[in-house]
Amino acid sequence: MSGRVGTATANEPADGAPAPLAPRARLLPSLAAVYRAQLSRARVARIPLLFVATFQSVGIMILMRGVVDGGDEARAVVAGSSVLVVAFVALNLLAQYFGQLRASGGLDHYATLPVPPAAVVLGAAGAYASFTVPGTAVTAVTGSVLFQLPLTHLWVLVAVIPLSGAALAGLGAALGLLAPRQELATLLGQLGMSAALLLGVLPADRLPGPIAYARDLLPSTYGVEALARTFDARPDWPVVAFDLAVCAAVGVCSLAVATWAYRRAAVR
Repeated sequence: MSGRVGTATANEPADGAPAPLAPRARLLPSLAAVYRAQLSRARVARIPLLFVATFQSVGIMILMRGVVDGGDEARAVVAGSSVLVVAFVALNLLAQYFGQLRASGGLDHYATLPVPPAAVVLGAAGAYASFTVPGTAVTAVTGSVLFQLPLTHLWVLVAVIPLSGAALAGLGAALGLLAPRQELATLLGQLGMSAALLLGVLPADRLPGPIAYARDLLPSTYGVEALARTFDARPDWPVVAFDLAVCAAVGVCSLAVATWAYRRAAVR
C-alpha cells in the first residue's frame, strides 16, 4: 500500500490537472436517442390531440362538400385538409412545447447533455411529425371517398408527410424558441395553424391577389400542391417532384433556423 501512495496511474491526471472530458456524442445516435425519448414522452399526451386534429380536418371536408362539387376545388380541399393534420401537430403543438420548455427552464436540461443542438431540434420535430402519419392517411382516404377522387396515387403521402412535417415542425420550433413569452408562443402556433387552414384548404383561385402571394410563403403549400396534383388521372410527376423538392428545401431552412434559435435560447 505504501508503495502505491502518491503515484498516478495511467488513467489518472498528474499534478491535479482536470480529467479530460468524454468525446461529444455524434449527431445520428443523439438524434435517435432524443427521438425515442420524445416519442415515448408525448405518446400519451398527444394521441388524443391527434384525434382532434383528424376529426377537425374531416369535419372541414364534410362542411366544404356542401359548396364544392369536384374538380380542382375538391382536390385542393382534400389535399389541404390532409396537410392540416400535420400543421396542427407539427406546427401548433411543437410551438407550444418549446415555448413551455423555454419558460419553465427545461432547456437547461438539454443544454447540459453532450448532444448537438441539431439533435434536440430534429429529434423533437421528428417525434411530433410522426404522430401525424395515421391522421393524415385517414383524412386523405376519407376525403378521396367523400369527393370521389382516385386513391391510386395516395402513396405519395410517404413523401408529403415527412417533408411537410419537417418544414412545419421547424417553423413551429422556431416560433416557440424565439417567442419571448410562453403565451406568445401559443398564440403564434395557433396563428400558424390558422394560416395553414385558410391558405391550404381554400382553392388558390378563390383567394385575393395579396393573400395568394402569402400562400406561396407558407411551407405547407408545396406539400398541398404536390398531393393535389396526384389526384389527376395523369399526374404531372415532374411538377410534383418540383413541389416536393421545394418543400424539402424549405424544411432544411426552417430546421436550420430552429437549431439557431435553440442555441440562442439555451445560452440565455
